[in-house]
Amino acid sequence: MSQNYMIINGEKVPYTDERNILEVVRKAGIDLPTFCYYSDLSIYGACRMCIVEDNRGGIITSCSTPPKNGMEIKTNTPKLHKHRKLILKLLLSSHCRECTTCSKSGDCRLQDLARRFGIQQIKFDKTQKAYKDEYTIDRSSPSITRDPNKCIQCGDCVRMCSENQNVGAIDFALRGYELMVCPAFDDPIAETDCVNCGQCAAVCPTAAIVVNNQVEEAWKAIYDKNKRVVVQIAPAVRVALGEEFDLPPGESVMPLIVAAMRKIGFDEIYDTSFSADLTVIEESNEFLEKLKSGAKLPLFTSCCPGWIKYVENRHPDLLPQISSCKSPMGMFSSVFKEYASKPENKMDDRETFVIAIMPCTAKKYEASREEFKTNGKVDGKYDTDLVLTTQELANMIWEAGVEFNELVPEASDMPFGMYSGAGVIFGVTGGVTEAVIRRLVPTKDHTTFNNITYSGVRGLEGVKVFEIPYGDRTLKLAVVSGLKNTEELIQKVKSGEEHYDFIEVMACPTGCIGGGGQPQSSRETKTLRAQGLYSTDKMTRIKHSDANPIIEPIYKDIIKDKAHELLHVHYNHK
Repeated sequence: MSQNYMIINGEKVPYTDERNILEVVRKAGIDLPTFCYYSDLSIYGACRMCIVEDNRGGIITSCSTPPKNGMEIKTNTPKLHKHRKLILKLLLSSHCRECTTCSKSGDCRLQDLARRFGIQQIKFDKTQKAYKDEYTIDRSSPSITRDPNKCIQCGDCVRMCSENQNVGAIDFALRGYELMVCPAFDDPIAETDCVNCGQCAAVCPTAAIVVNNQVEEAWKAIYDKNKRVVVQIAPAVRVALGEEFDLPPGESVMPLIVAAMRKIGFDEIYDTSFSADLTVIEESNEFLEKLKSGAKLPLFTSCCPGWIKYVENRHPDLLPQISSCKSPMGMFSSVFKEYASKPENKMDDRETFVIAIMPCTAKKYEASREEFKTNGKVDGKYDTDLVLTTQELANMIWEAGVEFNELVPEASDMPFGMYSGAGVIFGVTGGVTEAVIRRLVPTKDHTTFNNITYSGVRGLEGVKVFEIPYGDRTLKLAVVSGLKNTEELIQKVKSGEEHYDFIEVMACPTGCIGGGGQPQSSRETKTLRAQGLYSTDKMTRIKHSDANPIIEPIYKDIIKDKAHELLHVHYNHK
């Protein structure tokens, strides 16, 4: 069979299953500029930056045109160059250009392309929209901030929210010059069905939607002499933060993170993987109780706050089937504050202030929920005082002038710095399920362990279904990431088409490694992050959560008879 090929700038470029000309061009090593193209989203073709010229002088959008055998195109001609610069100038004419104070400065696609094409002057009139603050900045959400003045109408956030997340909290409104992206009736985003996942911010090329920045609050706590600032770091952070400092994607930099945070001024540094081990024990016990009692199944996991919000909004009837376990972040904060409240553990009179470093923007929302107050909903204080994302931590490291790549690796503090490999893999889709299976199914030999590893639980597919033998029965499990995939699975369960015993749900596609607070990434980058977590698991001698030697004394000396209060939560339909 002859090989299909295109002629790009006079050179033959073979192609196989590439969906469009753009993918073939990039395969040839040519970076065509785009604003509205993401391989995981539908083709939109709105920005027109990826235009190419055919052999007849016609201009076509490469993202929306399939490749044809023998097709000849050019990617850089005087006509194309003129059109791209004109598009950029038009976008900039209606864009807020206070770049030095913009949260996306240095990481803005519009800024990057303006620099790439040498745009230094714009002859178009300054428009009212950009320079008279026609649109109010929406700071209603604990997770994201919307600034419509910086929107370029690429539609990336709209398609992500609708297609991948099945939420549809934002969409296009009005027409022509008045066109804008906003919630229905331009309501505050916090008053919509938004689940705080931050995937809209993850694909926004400008600062029209960004993570709610709370770095100043973190600095204020660190500088406060009356606060003992304790930090926990989620598993997925270690394989993504290095990308902000030009290290390879997926490289585990946890020892460097610890060293950087000590230089910044955090008092105690721990690993959320420890409390992930607590979650495994509590969740597997809950699952076994439901199996024995004949309670309604499946049991849904409860680690993901975006998923919890989605259930409350769309499927409140499923709330009784949601695990009562707090997330690892929630368990760590409540257990540590219980530990710190004991007189024998108080080193001084400072107030304990817990900061969580998370890959997830929805964790900011979770920390603000009334259910997560230590001493009651009225007078109590929140278990987790502040949540920072991976991006925010990177900003703090830059701001402090810490040379991240030159640091000497350091270990996290004890006793809450010890964890199992099962706790580490929580950061990738399927990790929670695999950790639970490891505890339920004995893995004394490598053969049994490999049977679990390669049972179908691993991989970045949106939906994974597999079976595991347990005693005299077979358990049917499902792992799903991305809320559109979740909705489709729920409909199959409700209709009786499918039955599962246990379902793990993560709102963000690929799980926490692809969280809305992580550095922007491609599918390939997320694959490397997953491999990084599995490599860390492989290098960890402790593979099972209940084999973690500090778990037993934690239960005995700290949790005692407060397991339900410290480790569990119940959600009510709002």
